[in-house]
Amino acid sequence: MDGVFVHPNGICETQNVGPGTRVWAFAHILPGARIGRDCNICDCVFIENDVTVGDRVTIKYGVQLLDGNAVEDDVFIGPGTMFTNDRFPRSKMYPEAFLRTTLRRGASIGANVTILPGLEIGANAMVGGGSVVTRSVPPNAIVAGNPARIVGYVQSVSDATGTAVLAPQPVIDGSREPSITHLGVGGCSLHQLRYVDDMRGNLSVGEFGRDIPFIPKRHFLIFDVPTREVRGEHAHRDCHQFLICVRGSCRVHIDDGRYRRELVLDRPDLGIHLPPMVWSAEHSYSSDAMLLVFASEYYDPDEYIRSYEEFCTLAAKARPA
Repeated sequence: MDGVFVHPNGICETQNVGPGTRVWAFAHILPGARIGRDCNICDCVFIENDVTVGDRVTIKYGVQLLDGNAVEDDVFIGPGTMFTNDRFPRSKMYPEAFLRTTLRRGASIGANVTILPGLEIGANAMVGGGSVVTRSVPPNAIVAGNPARIVGYVQSVSDATGTAVLAPQPVIDGSREPSITHLGVGGCSLHQLRYVDDMRGNLSVGEFGRDIPFIPKRHFLIFDVPTREVRGEHAHRDCHQFLICVRGSCRVHIDDGRYRRELVLDRPDLGIHLPPMVWSAEHSYSSDAMLLVFASEYYDPDEYIRSYEEFCTLAAKARPA
């Protein structure tokens, strides 16, 4: 294998290894495996037959990739990570086919993680060390714990502002005037709606076509969400949305295919406008959260983009040259 380094104490039985890949001591790769170029396979790694590994993948010491694992380009797998491929293992009893676990491009797995079979770790996602992953992880999500739960989203390198929280404007003469903060992600904006402080009960108000920049055709409410759940995880081709957390709080992740940010909605006079072609996900709901969403279009399942890869492709094509 030209351009491939195998340590004298390493065993590489496959011939399907790309140039620039390094296999270190006591690693063992079975003959059916396919390994890309410029990978670094560290000490004591074991890779079974029905395994594909993309380009520029780092696999740290003690990792075991079992039949059914697929690893895309630019993935980092931390030391001691364990992949499983059989939900009900028994000695000398084998399933007809092992469940497939896929790590999408750019994903990073921390040390000593256990990943249950048949899951997908989304593109650019990060899994915290010691986590037990029992459910598929969305693109760009950061998960941690046992079981692993979403604790945030990876921020764009080009946007170092992190989580956006709009500080309330001062109440003057019993009211707070509307304001808009542009977020630099796909035309999204954070809106401070008009707020009136009254001893009989406070009031928040928004006018469609003015404070809320479209006339809605439908609305829906999201509530009673278990804290581990994530809503959204899609984009719209034509529909505008306006989100208000009328009770409690939640976090909103927005992504235009190039820049990403995370917002906190925690007041009934605070909303976010999501234009078409923005990938969004809502997570970390408080136990009492109620999210009100206004939509500019009637429900149409064909209007949704539910694949993050497809969204990135369409967003790149629509971007000005």
